[in-house]
Amino acid sequence: MKIEKQIQEGHTIKLIVEVDQDKMITYKRRAATKIASRGNIPGFRPGKAPYEVVIRTYGEGAINEQAVDLFIDMEYSNILKEAEINPGAAGSLETIDSLEPPKFTFKVPLAPEVDLGDYHSIRLPYEWKVPGQKEVDAALEDLRQMHAATENVDRAIEIGDYVLVDLKSETTELNRTGFATFIRKEERDSEWPYNGFAGKLIGLKAGESKTLKHKFPKDWEVEELKGKSVEVEVTAKTVRGVTLPDLNDDFAKMAGAGETLDALMEALKKDVETRSQAEYDDKYFVELIEKIKTGATIKYHQHIIEHEGEHVLSDLSNRLAQQGMDLETYFKVRNTTREQFIEDEVNPVAKKRLERGLILDEIVVKEKIQLDNEALDAEYSHTINALAQQGMDFSKIRGGRKGKRQMSEAIATESASRVMTRKALEMLKSIAMGEYKPVEEPVEETVKEVEEAGEESAQGESEQEKPAE
Repeated sequence: MKIEKQIQEGHTIKLIVEVDQDKMITYKRRAATKIASRGNIPGFRPGKAPYEVVIRTYGEGAINEQAVDLFIDMEYSNILKEAEINPGAAGSLETIDSLEPPKFTFKVPLAPEVDLGDYHSIRLPYEWKVPGQKEVDAALEDLRQMHAATENVDRAIEIGDYVLVDLKSETTELNRTGFATFIRKEERDSEWPYNGFAGKLIGLKAGESKTLKHKFPKDWEVEELKGKSVEVEVTAKTVRGVTLPDLNDDFAKMAGAGETLDALMEALKKDVETRSQAEYDDKYFVELIEKIKTGATIKYHQHIIEHEGEHVLSDLSNRLAQQGMDLETYFKVRNTTREQFIEDEVNPVAKKRLERGLILDEIVVKEKIQLDNEALDAEYSHTINALAQQGMDFSKIRGGRKGKRQMSEAIATESASRVMTRKALEMLKSIAMGEYKPVEEPVEETVKEVEEAGEESAQGESEQEKPAE
């Protein structure tokens, strides 16, 4: 075969392929046999009619069409290999330029390409600080509220009350029915839907409504609300007075965080630190990756954005389902169409997610980051335990041993992805802080080992649950 390559816009390549006439004749004969086997030619058993007879019966056009299909099925992967092309998605036959001599033009989306630029020169200080006593006290207050005694009161909302409200807005993200909130003395940074919201409810009685206006900052974490001014109609449904439990050892036991109040406070302190650092890390790594992106060159085909967009839409659909709404209703509420919504809101999110993933994947390759069994096994076990706590019964997985293996493979693959992402982020952090150390001796480990261990564990649990004979 003779192959000419032409780079196209949109990270696509055009392949003009000239095929030996003898090879095409071979495929034409195979095509004739296949057509004859499906048809009924008088005097011949299916598939046994001579080539010339098949041509007279069905016509050369039908033979050529079938021959081209067979050629593509059998030779397309060889064409890509010979042309040294790494495809990003399935290509397409653009034109049949001629059949004598055989000449075809294919259009192939290329796999993403990432040039990170001089990412080793990027610096971003890591300035997370351990939360103080104020944050621990706030967590303690939240815990006391969870275990507080409440009773309905026939009065206006006051500080210290527990309130159920309905929220109605043109912005679906803000719609809630029976949303519970606590009226605190001080605003909280983590208050939903925005800081200071609960304090605006003071003075309302059950059954009364109030319209609140708020403008979200441009860097708000919810994409739909960034930089937007919204109106929310809030209706108080229930006002409940709150009696908080005393701070003593009995409360610690009731909260399930230890036998003593000291043990409870220590557990709360660790939890507050963990959540605080996780929140800081989220923002830190977003900023760091954006810095890398500024000096990087990333190329990919539109098809990959569309594929990522499908995941974004799926995530949105799942969130809406929890609110009793489907996507089509959501589009009507937003006064938009599916196509416009994808263009305006889904694709920008998909683009950010895709480029972040491509950058991290390239970091893994450039820095020769490898999986290690200890981290992978820990992540796998953590996932299994989390699923069990959510009520999944591994002994009841459909498909028997095969079903358990498939489940184990899926969990192991997802666990490996999370571990590699964390390793890549930690590598970027060390670079940004000027503490870079290259990986010297990569340890070659495989996901398969974790899958097999997990399957044996699941099988063992299943055997233990069988009734004694």
